[in-house]
Amino acid sequence: MNENTKSIEDGLKSLIEQTYLIEKEYKILGESYANLQKFTQGIVESLGASLWTINSAGEVVLSNEKAKQIMEILPSINMQKSTQEVEFQGRVYAIKITHSMQNQIILATDITDEKRSARLVSMGAVAAHLSHEIRNPIGSISLLTSTLLKRIDDRNRPLIEEIKKAIYRVERIIKATLLFTKGVQINISEIELNKLQDMCKEAIGQYAFSKDIEFEFSGFDGIIRGDANLLDLVFSNFIFNAIDAIEESDDDSGVVSIEHKFENGMHNFYISDSGVKLPSGAIFEPFKTTKLKGNGLGLALSLEIINAHKGSVAVQNEPKLFTISLP
Repeated sequence: MNENTKSIEDGLKSLIEQTYLIEKEYKILGESYANLQKFTQGIVESLGASLWTINSAGEVVLSNEKAKQIMEILPSINMQKSTQEVEFQGRVYAIKITHSMQNQIILATDITDEKRSARLVSMGAVAAHLSHEIRNPIGSISLLTSTLLKRIDDRNRPLIEEIKKAIYRVERIIKATLLFTKGVQINISEIELNKLQDMCKEAIGQYAFSKDIEFEFSGFDGIIRGDANLLDLVFSNFIFNAIDAIEESDDDSGVVSIEHKFENGMHNFYISDSGVKLPSGAIFEPFKTTKLKGNGLGLALSLEIINAHKGSVAVQNEPKLFTISLP
C-alpha cells in the first residue's frame, strides 16, 4: 500500500468518524429541541388562559388546549387593539395582544366570574339601600291593614286579606335582600319537625295563588338542630317556587309534596311539584330569575343558608325534584 492510498484511507476513516460524531450531535440536538418544545408546550398549557401565536400570514402556529376549545372567538377579536373585552358564548374574556418578531401573541382570560361578582356587589348595595327605604313605609301599611281588617265587614274582608298577602311578599323580599347583603349568621337550637311543618303551612296561608293546590307533608316527626327562622325561610322559598311553577303551568290544579326521611345520619327533605320544569342554566344565581314574579334571591339565599348549616341541595328535572340534606 503506497503512501497516497494510506492517506486516502486515513482521510475516509476520519470523515466517517466525523460523520458519526455529527450524527450523534444532531440526534442530541434533536432530542434537546423536542424537550424544549415539550417544556414550552407545558408552560403554555399550564396558563390559566387561552393562548394563540399567529404568524404574519394570519395562521395559528401555536395554541394551547384552552384556546382550541374557543377557536371561534378569534374573528371577534380586534387585532389592532392591544387590550379589550370580548363576549363569547355567554362568557366574558379579557384580551391582551403582544408582538414577538413577526408574530402576534393573543392571551384570552375568562373574567366572567369576576365581572359577575362585581355586578352582584353593586346590585347588592343598591338593593340593600332600597330595602331600608321601603321597610318603614311597608311596616306602616302592614300595621294599618291589620287595624282595618278588624273594622271592616265580612264582604270586604277578602280584599284586605289579599292586600296583607301582597305586603307579606314584599316584607319577605326585603328580609331576603338584607340577609343576602349582610351575610347569613345562624343560631343553632333544637327544632321539632312538626313545628317546622306548621311554620311552612302558616307561610302557605300568607302566600297568594289562584289555582287549587294540594300540599302533602310526610315524615315530619323527630328533632333537627338548626336555625328555625332561617330554615323556615328556606322551606318557604322552595314551596313558593313550587306554587309559582304550578301557577305558570296550563293545569287548573297541582300538587306540592314535601317529604322528610332520616337516612345515613342525614335529614333529607324531598320537595317536588307538578308545575312547569326547571329552566336551563344556573337557578341559584342571585338576581337572576325566569319567573313572572320574584327578584331571583329566594333560591340563592336558601342555598347560602343550607351551606351555613353544612348541608347541601341536589336538583333534578326528570322527574322534577329538590333534595335538601342537613346533618
